[in-house]
Amino acid sequence: MKYLKRGMEASSVAENDRKVREVVEATLADIEKRGDEAVRELSIKFDGWDRDDYRLTKAEIDGCLNSLSKRDIEDIEFAQAQVRNFAQIQRAALQDVEVEALPGIILGHKNIPIQAAGCYVPGGKYPLLASAHMSVITAKVAGVPRVVTCAPPYKGALAPAIVAAQHLGGADEIYALGGIQAVGAMALGTKSIAPVDMLVGPGNAFVAEAKRQLFGRVGIDLFAGPTETLVIADETVDGEMCATDLLGQAEHGPDSPAILLTTSEKLARETMAEIDRLLKILPTADIASKSWAAFGQVIVADSDEEMVKIADEIASEHVQVMTRDPDYFLTNMKNYGALFLGPRTNVAYGDKVIGTNHTLPTKKAARYTGGLWVGKFLKTCTYQKVLTDEASAMIGRYCSRLCDLEGFKGHAEQANVRVRRYGGDNVPYAGRAEEKGAA
Repeated sequence: MKYLKRGMEASSVAENDRKVREVVEATLADIEKRGDEAVRELSIKFDGWDRDDYRLTKAEIDGCLNSLSKRDIEDIEFAQAQVRNFAQIQRAALQDVEVEALPGIILGHKNIPIQAAGCYVPGGKYPLLASAHMSVITAKVAGVPRVVTCAPPYKGALAPAIVAAQHLGGADEIYALGGIQAVGAMALGTKSIAPVDMLVGPGNAFVAEAKRQLFGRVGIDLFAGPTETLVIADETVDGEMCATDLLGQAEHGPDSPAILLTTSEKLARETMAEIDRLLKILPTADIASKSWAAFGQVIVADSDEEMVKIADEIASEHVQVMTRDPDYFLTNMKNYGALFLGPRTNVAYGDKVIGTNHTLPTKKAARYTGGLWVGKFLKTCTYQKVLTDEASAMIGRYCSRLCDLEGFKGHAEQANVRVRRYGGDNVPYAGRAEEKGAA
């Protein structure tokens, strides 16, 4: 493995994370203490946005819809149809089960939707309406009855496209709030915003850290911090394609890692030169150049096998594979948020319109979780039912002996009382049973 370019040192990243942690901790404590007052102060401070009520009215929602062209609405509806269709396919794959595991003993599980979801839709730098599709529609397909959305104002006003996406996706409550104050208000609750049971959606480092600190008080989808992209390529593609796919994601923010992993040093150097050229003409070069300078990496490997190993260690959010055999990586890679296989697809398709969810794990969380999907909004809850006296006595005898091995006398008596009543066994009260195996 050979590095042609390295990103920021790990110690610098850790120091930045520490600063973010401290800011978020103090801010959440303030929101919990002062509620709406703190939320309003934060909204004024960070977004220059002051309202008596941050929930959008029907008239405001209608105004946003009416300000968009017919083509804009049709495009939003097309994207939402793709997301909804794939979410419905995923939901159909999740079945309740019930089985008679032993004679007279019924075991099962039900997939129960959470009752209130808070969806964060980032929009400070760009009006990211796609994030509304991914969270709101997926929650609604799962059956969540109350879906709350928060999105910051864009350039001091409502972003019509984001509002339209939230509304058309099925949001029940829409708030014009961003940042820590939005996430904190949804999770902790205020006088004007009832708390939710779960937080979902991507965001900047502060939003991601707020979700991390609130986890436990509410559920979260995953740790979705700054966008990450890994391009895996060989000599079957050119530097322009690789550079475009790297910078296309680096424009998300100045802290978005973009990494090229290749078996071709020639392609690596061509890509670096092409990045330099594109940064002179890309309209979002101001952000993308900072991200590339601080977090961009170029790695040359010896083989496809080595690229798989390196990619699994990186565990990137997005992995664009442009090699002679993309399916090799589909078969062999284990740690990634989402794969984009072949030069005909790309991360932007997944981000915006193709139908898969774009809320994906970052910061190596792909080692233990996938992205947001219908199943994240469902609780798989088990139940048990014993139908006959014989079954209760039979399972009770096993249970009593196993509880005795652990020293749980009260647990054992729960079994014993049923063995006595339903099986007719002369089992002593567990608290007086001294000898092992008395049941």
